[in-house]
Amino acid sequence: MWARLVECVPNLSEGRRRDVVEEIAAAAAGDGRRVVDLSLDADHHRSVITLVGAPDRLVEGIVNLVGEAMQRIDLREHRGAHPRMGAVDVIPFVPIRGVSMADCVALSHRAGEAIAEEFGIPVYLYEESATSERRRNLAEIRRGEFEGLGEKMRHSEWHPDYGVPRPHPTAGAVAVGAREYLIAYNINLATSDLSVAKRIAAAVRCSNGGLRYVKALGLSLENQGIVQVSMNLTNFRKTPILRTFELVKREAQRHGVLVQSSEIVGTVPRQVLYDVAATELQLEGFSPDLVLEERIEKMLCEDR
Repeated sequence: MWARLVECVPNLSEGRRRDVVEEIAAAAAGDGRRVVDLSLDADHHRSVITLVGAPDRLVEGIVNLVGEAMQRIDLREHRGAHPRMGAVDVIPFVPIRGVSMADCVALSHRAGEAIAEEFGIPVYLYEESATSERRRNLAEIRRGEFEGLGEKMRHSEWHPDYGVPRPHPTAGAVAVGAREYLIAYNINLATSDLSVAKRIAAAVRCSNGGLRYVKALGLSLENQGIVQVSMNLTNFRKTPILRTFELVKREAQRHGVLVQSSEIVGTVPRQVLYDVAATELQLEGFSPDLVLEERIEKMLCEDR
């Protein structure tokens, strides 16, 4: 068991070729690091790889992943519902155990510098790693997407933190940073009307006066004939996932639309789901110690 543990969650602009995503993920695995989850979405044309490991081994894995991805993904041929600016679009480092946020910021700098030097891909630092307040928000960095990068980089305020101010011709640019745990959570609506999803997303997201710690977009899932409210929940303790679901459901009803389903992309801390169960069941004095597997795990740790 690693005493110091970091999570890294690279997002790829490829969600339709599982074999390609698996090969890219395999390039990231190695001694001291493991791939624990792959999540692909064909409509978004995007995949999320969850990698965990010792901090001193993760950068090597991420550099390997980027090298493989740039050989397999050509953004000139990429079209999907999710905004993107890079073949590997974003690489966040998240402290899990025995590491600080400052440690993860240092990892993001090491990874960003290596990616720019080895592959000629410009790198922007975001969230806790950001070099200016304007660059904290990933959406602001990604605005204009791959197609607008060349023009955007002509302006000095959008020169990358690492690399030359010129997009890689097929791999674009990548945002690398450090942040707290984030939940990628999508709610699918039983309608094909994109304007409804966009209005609900506007009502829910923090920047429009909605829920704190919620970022939201309305997207069309053309392959399924429905629309989606696609969200990032940046603090599940202060804005629980259930509160988010209930607000979207209420807004959907206001527009005469039903919620069809919801989905979590990647992984979540188990506390997220415990909180839903405790609230919905109105459990008094709920504790993870009520869960058998939690007690067994705790017992095994004490016996080591």
